[in-house]
Amino acid sequence: MPCICNTPQNTSAHTTDKCFKDLWLFETFTESQMQEVKKIGLKKTITKGKSIFAQGRPANELFLIKSGMIRLSKINEDGSELTLDFRKAGDVVGENSLSGEMDYPLSAWAMEDTVTCGFNIDSFNKLILSNPAIGLNVIKSMSIKMSSMTGRLESMSENSLENRLHSVLSLVAKEHGTKIDDGFVLNFPITHEELGFLVNAHRVSITKAMKSLIDCGKIIKDGKKITLLQSFS
Repeated sequence: MPCICNTPQNTSAHTTDKCFKDLWLFETFTESQMQEVKKIGLKKTITKGKSIFAQGRPANELFLIKSGMIRLSKINEDGSELTLDFRKAGDVVGENSLSGEMDYPLSAWAMEDTVTCGFNIDSFNKLILSNPAIGLNVIKSMSIKMSSMTGRLESMSENSLENRLHSVLSLVAKEHGTKIDDGFVLNFPITHEELGFLVNAHRVSITKAMKSLIDCGKIIKDGKKITLLQSFS
């Protein structure tokens, strides 16, 4: 189905008016160049529980989530599945296809009925080859993105593990949790192993950092439920 940038007809609370023209990759594009990109756009609907793409499959598409929610996971060598991240409406998945990777390094699963707008990388490459000005703008946008990512990494390296962990938990809770009077509640469990991957730390270190955050009152843990208190966000 051709890409349509209007709000999808979806009853999900997770919806966005965001379109490809709003993404960092196209921030230097002219209106006429965006019209060319729209010609190769594709819209898909994925039912809850189905995969958008699978680990090890050819990385040949990039997707903007128009509505719904996606879980990113990876299968370890021992066969266990590890959740790495969550993406909501307005986010992009499959970015690694832009870097020339042959296969997807992880899988993407629809946590609810999800609508995506995307394009095939081969079609995008052909568009660049036929229009050098578009290729130059892609290089500009990727350079800007790399500078931004470098700044974030430098910021993370200066923080303690407790601060990094609290920042990640706060981000996930605000984006995917439920707002309450004194903060945000995560609606799904996250293991210490998964948190360790997100902040680049060992599971044992995460356990100690979690205890520190609980002891100082920044978070409340009741079984698998985690509450991030507003006063510490």
